[in-house]
Amino acid sequence: MAASAPIARPDGGAGTPPLRRLGARLRGSLRDGNVIRWLGRGGAVVPVLMLGFVLVTLIVQAIPAIRFSGLRFFSGTTWNFGSQYGKAVHSDGLTHNPGEQFGALPEILGTLVTSAIALVIAVPVSIGAALVIVEQLPRKLASGVGIFLELLAGIPSVIVGLWGALTFGPFIARHIAPLIADNVPDWPGLGFFRGDTGNGQGLLTSGLVLAVMVIPIIAATSRDLIRGVPLLPREGAVALGMSEFECARRVTLPWVGTGIIGAIVLGLGRALGETIAVAMVCGVALGSLPTNLYAAMSTIASNIVQNLDTAITDPLDIRAFAELGLMLMVITLTTNVIARLLVRRVSGTALPVGRGL
Repeated sequence: MAASAPIARPDGGAGTPPLRRLGARLRGSLRDGNVIRWLGRGGAVVPVLMLGFVLVTLIVQAIPAIRFSGLRFFSGTTWNFGSQYGKAVHSDGLTHNPGEQFGALPEILGTLVTSAIALVIAVPVSIGAALVIVEQLPRKLASGVGIFLELLAGIPSVIVGLWGALTFGPFIARHIAPLIADNVPDWPGLGFFRGDTGNGQGLLTSGLVLAVMVIPIIAATSRDLIRGVPLLPREGAVALGMSEFECARRVTLPWVGTGIIGAIVLGLGRALGETIAVAMVCGVALGSLPTNLYAAMSTIASNIVQNLDTAITDPLDIRAFAELGLMLMVITLTTNVIARLLVRRVSGTALPVGRGL
């Protein structure tokens, strides 16, 4: 009697066709969560790989410029592409234009000072706006204000820069800067706040434009965090006799303090890396330190975008810009690490993104 053909078992046995066995295994993996687990691990690794790739690329590209400039890159104030038409010069194993010098101290200080001005203005305004939207405004009005706040965060930076160059900067130069310069006491150390108020392009205008761009980020994030504060602790604080200000200072803000620091770090990252808006309002001051709060200045990002077309023909100039980009990346990563350490020191926990350090 002839043997009968093997019966395909639904559990994926030996008699099941290969495609059906594969489908059964996939269904089993989905039920067990293995596929989702591996997809999550892969998604977590991708940002790390991207960050590592960018960092390694910048280091490799910047090595010739690091050899050429040395420590003078961090202490020098002259950024000179040299003579584009002179005979090439050989030094330290590199071929470069005669007279080339790369000193990034003005750009580094400009980046840090403009970001500091932006945060000094944006942080209290953003947190105050978030508290008012959540706790003071009627629900419908708060919803409308929140929509405009989010729309403000989505405005392209070139539009903000154009507004700053054509309208906001001249207004600051005519009406705001003279009030500061004329009323600052003539005390030692305050001379930086006096002097020629300029034409509206400079350090103060750049910091204020950055503040306008940072406020929506911090305010929208803080608003969502404050909405998550339970109602019972706030009502209990008011029942104990606290004013609304005391309730916000002692209950609401400490409850979401870690998240607000995270929002401030997000805003700081936007301020440090902003390019086109600052380039349109900072003025022309390549390789020079600002003499007062209203003078022209330059940041790392604005230097790159303003002079990339000039440097594209010289390999060493491109390597110098790679070193500038590496410096900006180091500054950004350092501020994020310091923020995480500060949060852990204050609250005993890391930021609400990953495990922290």
